[in-house]
Amino acid sequence: MLDLMAKKLFLTKGKGIHEDRLTSFEFALRDAGIAGTNIVLISSIFPPHAKLISRKDGLKLIKPGQILFTIYSKNQTNEPHRMCAASVGIAQPKDKKRYGYLSEYESFGQNELQAGDYAEDIAAQMLASSLGIPFDVEKAWNEKRQQWLISGQIYKTQHITQATKGDKDGKWTTVFAAAVLLL
Repeated sequence: MLDLMAKKLFLTKGKGIHEDRLTSFEFALRDAGIAGTNIVLISSIFPPHAKLISRKDGLKLIKPGQILFTIYSKNQTNEPHRMCAASVGIAQPKDKKRYGYLSEYESFGQNELQAGDYAEDIAAQMLASSLGIPFDVEKAWNEKRQQWLISGQIYKTQHITQATKGDKDGKWTTVFAAAVLLL
């Protein structure tokens, strides 16, 4: 029987600029180090017992043509100087036997920190609700984070985000962020 449970995952990001929209996306994948693979978008579960490894170590484990299951975010613009961001947020439970969450978020007008914090917030919100931790969307991010820490059930939150301004000459600009699952 084929075991499709990811044992490891890594985070990567990239940006690309080109006159052609698709080529801009290809350049963003190259910058992220995964252009030579077949990317499959999947839903947003951080597998139980999976280990988050470095991008450097993760890239060593992939081969050209390989099918990569990913949770990714991409955003594109051809408007000069328009800020665009793509982010993946992660929320891991303290209990490694439980699954965590990943979130995808794209925005315009936000920098890396703003978009990343929001993506992280979304992932933590999903994990908190699955664990039965009260979640008040009206609270500030830091207040919510403190609430999760007090519960003692959320181990770690983080994000990977790529943001940039659109090319000054109106070429397509693509930003890309991903969590890559390795079987």
